[in-house]
Amino acid sequence: MHDGPHDHETVLEVEAPRVKFGRGAIAEVGPEAAALGLRRVALFTDRHVGRLPLVERARSSLRAAGIDVAEFDAVRIEPTDTSFREAAAFALDARVDGYVSIGGGSVIDTAKAANLYATYPAPFERYVNAPLGDGAPVPGPLAPHIACPTTSGTGSECTGITIFDFEAHDVKTGIASRRLRPTLGIVDPDATRTLPATVVASSGFDVLAHALESFTAKPYTQRLRPLTPQARPLSQGANPYSDLACVEALRVLGEFLVRAVEDASDDEAREAVMWAATLAGIGFGNAGVHVPHGMAYAVAGLVRDFVPRDYDVDHAMVPHGMSVIVSAPAVAKFTAIAAPAKHRRVATLLGADAAHDDEVGDALAGALARLMRATAMPSGLRALGYTDADVPALVEGAFAQQRLLGNAPRAVGREDLTALFAAAAAYW
Repeated sequence: MHDGPHDHETVLEVEAPRVKFGRGAIAEVGPEAAALGLRRVALFTDRHVGRLPLVERARSSLRAAGIDVAEFDAVRIEPTDTSFREAAAFALDARVDGYVSIGGGSVIDTAKAANLYATYPAPFERYVNAPLGDGAPVPGPLAPHIACPTTSGTGSECTGITIFDFEAHDVKTGIASRRLRPTLGIVDPDATRTLPATVVASSGFDVLAHALESFTAKPYTQRLRPLTPQARPLSQGANPYSDLACVEALRVLGEFLVRAVEDASDDEAREAVMWAATLAGIGFGNAGVHVPHGMAYAVAGLVRDFVPRDYDVDHAMVPHGMSVIVSAPAVAKFTAIAAPAKHRRVATLLGADAAHDDEVGDALAGALARLMRATAMPSGLRALGYTDADVPALVEGAFAQQRLLGNAPRAVGREDLTALFAAAAAYW
């Protein structure tokens, strides 16, 4: 029974993903797949990315290594449980022994889910995070998966998390397991040269939120010790290892994010933001995110008619980074009181000053809003089509994300979420 300070966590787990980073790295996907003993892979991409030269270079590399390719380019941007099931059915029918994903977080996450359900078929809810699913552990190892991100945002190549829109519940949720972490991430900044400004901004703010939330999360030492080592959560809370990655990611973003959005030819800035995405992926893959992501899953899941500029989609959607950042300034004011020193560090890295603890939340919120405005992000929830009448449904969707809310530096109840959604209505 947990009843004293000696029952709190004292052990930190360092999960270090294997990553290759650099221009031209995509050409190594074939030799890496062959080294893993793969003979036939499922190549996951989407219809837009699949037409890019980067993907053709990957196909050529796989063919040159003697590897057969079964291609799935029907990935849905902002995937759903339905699109995950379709991808898993494809993988099962294709009889592959490994996976290569080339695209944004939607593509990488879809490949993770297909790998899971093709390897260990089960009712869909079995592996989904509680309370929307059973939260059952992944039974054993998955097939090798080489993840190649084309957006500088999700860090999904570094994490054991896959996110989707659970249509029956009108909310986003996910599956989390160390076994979902890709075997190798190949991060080629050449991919970012073709990204339009809104995509760079949205994915960049996903990076920023990963780093901000993981750095300010509840410290791992404040968690109760797990009953078994295997029960230690993937998202263990802020820790010295994740802090290193998150601080450097925030420093890089403070210097380069606006430049990367404003100028597609600024290779230095776009490569820097891609590096920040990798660092933040390492950080949040060990620490975990909290309230802005929990709120974002409701914002994205309940969207009615918002279609973002620069996204080649045929359905209403709020890009993940956009859905996260619209609540981040409001949350910064709420959480700053619980960890003022860490919030001050983030504010400083993003160009703001706060001398006193009671100024930190406002300073950080102001810095985030300035970055949002400079990169043409929405000014808040109203700009996404939400009204005051939507707040109760948004609160319920966010409150279902207990895995994330429990990682926050202070307790978050329904009343708190109601106030946060109201505060996120508009910032300017």
